[in-house]
Amino acid sequence: MRYFIQLAYNGKLYHGWQKQPNAHSVQGELENKFTILLKEPIEIVGCGRTDTGVHAKDYFAHFESEAEIDTAALAYKLNGILPKDIVVHAVFPVAANLHARFDAKLREYEYWIATKPTPFYNELSFLYTKELDVLAMNEAAALLLSYTDFECFSKVHTDVKTFNCNISYAKWEWKEKEQLVFTIRADRFLRNMVRAIVGTLLEIGKGKLNLTDFQKILESKNRSEAGASVPAQGLFLTKVEYDNKNN
Repeated sequence: MRYFIQLAYNGKLYHGWQKQPNAHSVQGELENKFTILLKEPIEIVGCGRTDTGVHAKDYFAHFESEAEIDTAALAYKLNGILPKDIVVHAVFPVAANLHARFDAKLREYEYWIATKPTPFYNELSFLYTKELDVLAMNEAAALLLSYTDFECFSKVHTDVKTFNCNISYAKWEWKEKEQLVFTIRADRFLRNMVRAIVGTLLEIGKGKLNLTDFQKILESKNRSEAGASVPAQGLFLTKVEYDNKNN
């Protein structure tokens, strides 16, 4: 039977979601704890890869087991033995063909910027204290919805068949007086894409690039034309949506 896991994690101490040799990953930590509790080898498939240091507020994964599982009890026991920076919100059965990665229809990310030093967001935001033109940054962000090829924001030498993504929302907002948040939604994202977009939009906010420059970058399909990627600690996967999820 196939089960979905709904979870959240602070990525500071992990080399991303994906299991890899000689590295501490969220996937590896979960598989280890599921295997202990279910007393059978468990392989977990995530809804996507998050890079080293990136966080997830709402992440989905799936696994299969022939055991009869008390899902509420399993979630409770998992949170008792998992590290405190990983929390399982729910485990629930789904249709046998529902895939955590391939059936996700929408993904949402947020990038957090602290505009003043604060003890509360040191590990969960990028500190940038200089003045930014947020209006210009939003004018540039709106242009993203008119494009589908985002090779200019993709990590180079990445193994993908297409650089096309359908972005449905991209906007900067003040969440608090000293916290600026960029939210972006799309059907899929390329590796390093959000951090590269944010880094380039910051160049707009600093006045180093204008809207015409931003359009040229989008049309260049060249990563070296775009801005530098911002640090990982400010990036959160905040939402994943499916057409049908039996929860």
